[in-house]
Amino acid sequence: MVARKILQELGFETLEAADGQEALDVCKQKMPDGVLLDWNMPVMDGLQYLVELRALPGGDTPIVVFCTTENDIEHIQKAIEAGANEYIMKPFDSEIIQVKFSQVGLL
Repeated sequence: MVARKILQELGFETLEAADGQEALDVCKQKMPDGVLLDWNMPVMDGLQYLVELRALPGGDTPIVVFCTTENDIEHIQKAIEAGANEYIMKPFDSEIIQVKFSQVGLL
């Protein structure tokens, strides 16, 4: 909810999914410009979601930013190798999201 509020304050239209599978289903209907993704999600974790997203037609287009407590180098490498554009460590604030989104071209 915090991230959604920050993104809305930055002018983004947001959709929220309850789990990774729901997020993937939404992307199949309409591919987003960007995805703020948590590693630990029910049904399908963030890494599995990212791999499946990137395999979809047009799935290489969205900018994907991981936002998670999984902050060891192994997790970061796996996310980047799977196609993440950036990685934000929790806790985060509006300034961090704004900087990271600017760096990846979403702002």
